[in-house]
Amino acid sequence: MNKDLSKHLKAIEENTVDLISPEQLEKKIKDKLKKSKPLKIKIGFDPTACDIHIGHTVLLNKLRKLQDLGHIVYFIIGDFTAKIGDPSGKIIQRPVLDDSQIRANASTYTKQAFKILNKRKTKIIYNSRWYKKMNLSSFLSLLSSYTVARILERDDFSKRIQNQKPLSLLEVIYPLIQGYDSYKMEADIEFGGTDQKFNLLVGRNLQQFFNQPPQIVATMPLLVGLDGQKKMSKSLGNYIGITEKPKDMFGKIMSVPDEIMWDYIRLLTDFDLSQIKQMHPKDAKVKLAKYLVSRYYSKNLAEKESKEFQKVFSERKIPEKVPIYKADNKKIDVVDILSKMKLTSSKNEARRLLNQGSITMIDSKDPSNYSVLKKNITFFSSEEVILKVGKKRFLKIVVKS
Repeated sequence: MNKDLSKHLKAIEENTVDLISPEQLEKKIKDKLKKSKPLKIKIGFDPTACDIHIGHTVLLNKLRKLQDLGHIVYFIIGDFTAKIGDPSGKIIQRPVLDDSQIRANASTYTKQAFKILNKRKTKIIYNSRWYKKMNLSSFLSLLSSYTVARILERDDFSKRIQNQKPLSLLEVIYPLIQGYDSYKMEADIEFGGTDQKFNLLVGRNLQQFFNQPPQIVATMPLLVGLDGQKKMSKSLGNYIGITEKPKDMFGKIMSVPDEIMWDYIRLLTDFDLSQIKQMHPKDAKVKLAKYLVSRYYSKNLAEKESKEFQKVFSERKIPEKVPIYKADNKKIDVVDILSKMKLTSSKNEARRLLNQGSITMIDSKDPSNYSVLKKNITFFSSEEVILKVGKKRFLKIVVKS
């Protein structure tokens, strides 16, 4: 184990939003280094979906750095809590998953997580292990540790109540059930996204309630999705999966809005941000896209996709024959037009492509001037533009004179 205290503190504090508390963290690390014992680092995932996207890797990258310093990651698979569904940030109830779907998702999650984590320094634990053995007396003791008023302090709960949306008792006790994992694990530190802060603090408080040293709570930023507004989520269609085809991964990175691209670089790489910011945004995106494709596939594929992208966008490779739509003015309804012109099978497909960042608007006279469309109703400055839909479909829009 690395004995340099400053390296451990830096690895934990870097890019962290909340750290509760820095003083306790330093004391805990000093004690562990003195005894040559690793920190018990907890991270929990409810397997409510089958794939990991690059938003999840913000946490996983952090954990890998700590593993390299000698610590152990306890990867808690919430096969029990997944049946309830984490209500964090949700305005409606989650659907209940069955056991077979949970097991399938958990298997995929762990397999993908090991693309980043050190398998030898990771312990996979299913939280049903202790909940299946829990008796009613222990459960009631757990419930007595918190008041209803304290649980309902959560913003998402209060919003649900204000909006007269259903809020089940299972969701109300979810933070206690998730937090109980920390007590059972005797966790030293728990990581999560900023939307998990309440749940992580409950775990810390439960440890104290049961006379156990409280865990350090560390939250990390949530990666914004391709829409540039909401957090990356598969359900919102604004994500980049770590098992997506190299071409799709590269293309989606290139569609990331310039204003959030710097956060992608800061949270997903070890690049020197001061140097990267001196680059043209397009060149910075290419560097990021090549890095991610190389990491999850190979350098050869990263170079291949970079050249292919260069060919299409920089070398202006637009087909000579492109269908034409004559617009009355420069304000267009993208979804409506694509559906009318049969470039998509339906309006739903057009919306999905728009949300995924798969529709690009290109100046027909200067193809190097392009932008990824983010809104359905949009304006364009030229008399003629070309829409690139997906990988191979094109449409020229001409304003009637």
